Amino acid sequence: MALTSATGLAVSVGLTTTGDSVATEPNTVSLTVNGAHHTVVVDNRTSLLDLLREDLHLTGTRKGCDQGACGACTVLLDGRRVNSCLTLAAMHDGADLTTIEGLAENGNLHPLQQAFIDTDAFQCGYCTSGQIMSGVGCIKEGHVGSGDEIREWMSGNICRCGAYPSIVAAIEQAAKEV
Repeated sequence: MALTSATGLAVSVGLTTTGDSVATEPNTVSLTVNGAHHTVVVDNRTSLLDLLREDLHLTGTRKGCDQGACGACTVLLDGRRVNSCLTLAAMHDGADLTTIEGLAENGNLHPLQQAFIDTDAFQCGYCTSGQIMSGVGCIKEGHVGSGDEIREWMSGNICRCGAYPSIVAAIEQAAKEV
């Protein structure tokens, strides 16, 4: 059963299995990232996070744990928040991505970016881009009815500095403005 599932995944992303080894063929992926169209040739094992950071040089999306546990790599993929380290770039041909670099409009910060400044919702800043992107998703999804609801829906984003009360306050503030 596991072999069938693995083979199905390999076929769906353009991998070919030959005995015990897996060969990859480069794949062309076209994406719209922060409103700009990009066509990139990637190895089929390339994560969306690595495509953003290494191929498109958008380094605001952070590589934290690289295992989907911390949320530092959160981006909006077709309007939904995802951990970009856990998804393969080749699976998202034609997708629309928003990263932290794409939130500001016409030189004005997104209301959540401004709220992070207003409430001092960051300390070391490493998790900030993932927190903000997840917070934007949380607001869009309508999960801002209470501090407890925000904490629940933001639980996949870890802040090692413990700025959680300020992060919740920032999301509450921005939710009123969006």
